Amino acid sequence: MTRFTETLERLAATIEARKGADPSSSYTAKLLSEGVERAAKKFGEEAVEAVIAAAQGDQDGLAAESADLIYHWLVLLTRAGVSLDNVAAKLEAREGTSGLAEKASRPSA
Repeated sequence: MTRFTETLERLAATIEARKGADPSSSYTAKLLSEGVERAAKKFGEEAVEAVIAAAQGDQDGLAAESADLIYHWLVLLTRAGVSLDNVAAKLEAREGTSGLAEKASRPSA
C-alpha cells in the first residue's frame, strides 16, 4: 500500500469514528451533524481554494488545499453514506475505457 492510500484510509476511519460524537468535541463531528448540504458547501469551498492555488502556481498552497479538499470530500462521502469502496467500484468500472468514451456514454442533462 502506498503512503497516500494508508493516510487516506486512516483519515476515513477517523471520520467514520466521529459519526454520532458530540459536535462540541470535534470539528468533524460538527460538520457531520450539520447535514449533507453543509458538508457539500465546505467541499466546494475547498475545491475553489485548490483551483486558485493551482492557477497561481502555488505548489505548497495546492498541496495544503488538496489536503483540505480530500478531508472535506471524505466528510461529504461519510455524511452522504457513500463509502470509499463505492467510489473505487466506479473507478474500476471505468478502467480501460477512454475518458472521452466514458463521458460520451453518460446521459445528457
